[in-house]
Amino acid sequence: MIGVLASGNGSNLQALLDNRLPVTAVASNRKDAHALVRARAAGVPTATFSLDCHADREERDLVMATWLEEHGVELVVLAGYMHLLTKPFLDRFPERIVNVHPSLLPDFPGAHAIEEALAADVETTGVTIHLVDEGLDTGPILRQEQLSLEPRETLEERIHAVEHRLLPTVVREMMA
Repeated sequence: MIGVLASGNGSNLQALLDNRLPVTAVASNRKDAHALVRARAAGVPTATFSLDCHADREERDLVMATWLEEHGVELVVLAGYMHLLTKPFLDRFPERIVNVHPSLLPDFPGAHAIEEALAADVETTGVTIHLVDEGLDTGPILRQEQLSLEPRETLEERIHAVEHRLLPTVVREMMA
């Protein structure tokens, strides 16, 4: 059973749902995340875990981990989740937290990978699926796929297309 953490639009969540993967819970740090709308439309339970409702990140992450476990989650997928997870959360799902990132890590970690690749004028960039650790996009790499930077005007769209194909494939393999 899969739990998805998302902070934004939720297109990677939608890719998991479209591939009929067993998503049983979707959590966000933002109540206005469109991913929550997508999850509700699919009949998947949702919850918001805002930092301002908890003493600190560790407390928030422990409450969120408990909620995910109560929904039968065994594998956590970060699909545009824009917060680092704390050690107490990571310890609850050891080597069972996966992230999708829009660059060929270790190049361009963090929230602005596409913009940074364009600014650096690299020849290639791509998509990385990796396990999550305490660092910023530093966990063990599970799969990468390379893309040409050109044509620049379609880079973001092409990266999302690869994410939407690659993430469900890797998640399905991890569940097997």
